[in-house]
Formats: sequence, C-alpha cells, structure tokens
Amino acid sequence: MPVIPEIRIANDLHGWAEDAATFIHSASEQAITSHGRFIIALSGGSTPKTLYQVLTTPEWKTRLDWSRFFFLFGDERCVPPDHPESNFNMAYTSLFHPLNICPDHICRINGEYDNPTITAHEYEETIRRLTQSPSSQMPVLDLVLLGLGDDGHTASLFPGTAALQERGKLVTVGHAPTGIRARLTLTLGVLNHAAVVLFLVTGSGKAEMVRRVIESESETDRSLPAARIVPESGRLVWMLDQAASQQLKTKRSHREDT
Repeated sequence: MPVIPEIRIANDLHGWAEDAATFIHSASEQAITSHGRFIIALSGGSTPKTLYQVLTTPEWKTRLDWSRFFFLFGDERCVPPDHPESNFNMAYTSLFHPLNICPDHICRINGEYDNPTITAHEYEETIRRLTQSPSSQMPVLDLVLLGLGDDGHTASLFPGTAALQERGKLVTVGHAPTGIRARLTLTLGVLNHAAVVLFLVTGSGKAEMVRRVIESESETDRSLPAARIVPESGRLVWMLDQAASQQLKTKRSHREDT
C-alpha cells in the first residue's frame, strides 16, 4: 500500500520553523522513551538554518534533551569541514556549537578525504555501529530531514545519476550537475527505512517542484529523486510554508500534532 504523505502548512516562515521544532521535539521524545536515544540525519542547504536558529533560542534550547541526540548527515560535499559549503560547517556553526553538543554525538562525513568511495564505506560502518545493525539489515533512523532541489533532487541524489540505483549500500558517491560536483549521500535504501522522513521546504521558488513531487501526475514526476522517497513502514511528512504549498491542488492538512 503506497504511503500517504502528511502535509503540514504554516502561515509564514516563523510559524514554519516553530512547527518544525515542535515536530522534532515530539519525535525525539517518542524515540527516547522507546529506546533511550534519538538518531537524526540532518539535511544540507540553506533552509535548515531558519530551523536551527529557533532550536538554539533560550525557549527551545532547554526544552529538548540534547544529551540523547545523535547526529548523522544525509549528504555532504567533498570538501573540508571548515569549507563554507560544507553541510557539517553549517550545522556546527548554527546548531552544534550554540547548543554545546558533545562531539561524540556528532557523526560527520569526512568529505575532505581523497577517495570518496572509501569515505562512503567508512560512513556506512559508522552508521551501523551507531544503530547496532548487522550488514544483513537496513538500519532504522529515527528521523531524517530532507530538502528539495529545484531539479527534484534530495540529499545528493540527483536525477539520472548512478547513486539513485544503489540499493544494497547505505552510503554512496553522488554527483551534482553544478557547483561542487563530488558528493557523498545516503541511499534510497536507508532513507526509505527511516521511522520518519521530514521534508523541509519553503519559498515560492520551490512551489512547482513541491507539486510535481507530491502529486506526481506523470511518469517523469514519479522518477524524480524526491518522489522516490517512499518509506516502507515509516511516516513521510512535508513541512511547507504557504509560499511553497501554493501550487498544490489539495492541501490536506495544516498544523497538527505528531
């Protein structure tokens, strides 16, 4: 039975960030109650910055049990950790450092290494150690944050690339069409085994792609990388602001509890 995405629409960017923070708070409490910790994979790009700014405010800083959070990354550019386009660098400056997150709870992708294939294998081993999952099983991450590119890519899974075809591995080498080409990315296999996948999308510039991915009316749309995020037994949630949702034909739900 195909997964039915949950659509959350906020009135403005501030409300969107507050709703996303509330969602993460609830998801983390459920995971910590269930198994004592919360494993979250962060997304890259500029959109999460607004969310991180909210999470590091005095109101939210003390509301979440950060000592039980363990951080992974959905993808990374093949650059050093202090590079301005490093996903780790953005998360460190915007989230980890302000919250004083324990370094042992941060599992970054070593994008600066010369051989990305070896780095992909090493990060897969890191994920398996963290989740205590054997090589014969796909690990279950508690929450995966994803963004949406103008071309329908998510993480570093770009249209027409070999990374989309990888099923057995957890991490593979991705290739972007522009900018820093060499990437490392989680695969569809591990993304679709997550307990919850949360797309974070804002702005009118993403509205057409949001409609194409969520409503997927053509075979071309259904083949877009973001449209291939279909959790096998988990939840798929889209958190949008009004601008990003404006082309949806049916706006299924607004703010609601997790």
